[in-house]
Amino acid sequence: MVALPFNTFFESKTITATAGGASADVIYTVPPNHDCIVTFMHVSNGGSSTDNVTIQVYTVSDTTYHHLIDAKSVAGNDVYNVVTADRIYLHAGDKIVAFDGGGDLEITVSGEEHFNPNRST
Repeated sequence: MVALPFNTFFESKTITATAGGASADVIYTVPPNHDCIVTFMHVSNGGSSTDNVTIQVYTVSDTTYHHLIDAKSVAGNDVYNVVTADRIYLHAGDKIVAFDGGGDLEITVSGEEHFNPNRST
């Protein structure tokens, strides 16, 4: 068996937070000494009513939450693909967080973690 030059990750969480920034649900945090490529991000609404979702990326380099999508409406019993062919590149300590107004939303994120000894945080 040949070792991969990177690790893969998969996170799937129900979104329960109703406020952003530090109060939002943390979906994924890049581990210390790693860079990350997010290759897939998917939001599903398992309820029958339309709900909104906001996804933010926290970057350690400027200690700021940046909006990836803001109050995106997802119809009941439907899905929304945030990342498909595009990629999001993150560094050690960066986070993906999400919040909504309450409901049945779930977010799934997957990608690659690349070891980088120069990334300490």
